[in-house]
Amino acid sequence: MDIVSRRQFVKSGVALATLAAMPGAPFAAMGPNDKFDLLIRNANVMDPSQNLSGKRDIGIRFGKIELVDASIAPERAQRVMDAGGKLVTPGLIDLHCHTYPYGSAIGIPADELVAHQCTTTVVSAGDAGANNFAAYRRFVVPASRTRQYAFVHIAVAGLAGFPVPELFNIDYAQVDAAARAVAENADIVLGVKVRMSQNVIAQHGLEPLKRAILACERSGVSAKIMCHIGGVADKALMSQILDTLRPGDVLTHCFSGAPNDLGMGTNIVQDGKLLPAALAAKKRGVIFDIGHGGGSFDFTVAEAAIAQGCAPDTISSDVHVFSANTPGMPYLPWVMSKFLTLGYTLPQVISMATTAPAGVINRIPKHGTLQVGAPADLSILEIVEGKVDFVDTRNNVREGKMFLRPVATVAGGVAFGRPYQSPFSVR
Repeated sequence: MDIVSRRQFVKSGVALATLAAMPGAPFAAMGPNDKFDLLIRNANVMDPSQNLSGKRDIGIRFGKIELVDASIAPERAQRVMDAGGKLVTPGLIDLHCHTYPYGSAIGIPADELVAHQCTTTVVSAGDAGANNFAAYRRFVVPASRTRQYAFVHIAVAGLAGFPVPELFNIDYAQVDAAARAVAENADIVLGVKVRMSQNVIAQHGLEPLKRAILACERSGVSAKIMCHIGGVADKALMSQILDTLRPGDVLTHCFSGAPNDLGMGTNIVQDGKLLPAALAAKKRGVIFDIGHGGGSFDFTVAEAAIAQGCAPDTISSDVHVFSANTPGMPYLPWVMSKFLTLGYTLPQVISMATTAPAGVINRIPKHGTLQVGAPADLSILEIVEGKVDFVDTRNNVREGKMFLRPVATVAGGVAFGRPYQSPFSVR
């Protein structure tokens, strides 16, 4: 028997695990007497992946979208949910969340966020490092109805020690340990998280980012960086970070206005001008992610960057136990609403919270869509029109004309709340 390398073994194991859980695998066609498990009626459907907009009914069976049609008779379903003409989108995906309660110092249970976010998928952004990722995988992910993915933190303990900076001591950035965690959990791990602001890494410069990239490369699987920026140590370092990121890596808090320890603005917009390195990174394929949080979104930075050619790719919340209590209210639909105020259309905003982050995750066929055969993840939102004030994390205020209010959520074909499924079982 040939000896199989560890890397080949890991890759084959990931492939088998992915195939076994793949929602895109064939499923039985409906017979004339079969019923949908759940029927969503009177939906104002908007699915940017199909350029679909208008009144539709949605039939769900076996956890997947079975039929999207102008009208489906209610007697064809075991349970019926009336959307009441409200907006129905593919399930919202939060690419930057903190959902490791009990293990990270800032995590919130993902299912507790559903009422505030309508999120059906979240990504834990470095809550766990190599030393505590196993507990997240074994005890948190299986108990959650919300789909969960993660970035492993380059620091071995992740954010367990927050607010103590995890990389003042660079020895916590263990490349091989992170690489192993990525490789052994590649079905749910997207890559490595590193926080590069001065209040986290002190004067270590590019070293934490270099170690995070090396961990991705040593893992032997496709792995991305999620790089957190805020006030980095000096203005030159920001350009160096941007130049180091690879195509497909994620720059989160991309429109942060947070200063460094000396009060200097050292982010992608400096003195009102977008850094050439930011535009080059954008053209190279680096993903610009919002990651609003409690201190990481500045309207003035966003407006300058967008006007100078650097638009966001994904909208995410960075919601956690501290940011969730701030005036900026970084719940995903509220953050999406801020971009409506910045001039983006509703389909564009929905795309940046569905199909775009699904493309970054890249684990499930048709994820982030309402196509037939897609996972039956749906968000129901109300478009509330009228004057509304939005505040960023630097106390700048912008007046809007509408916002998105969470109403209901369906994950894996099962509604949170009524109508309840019997027997109640999810995946």
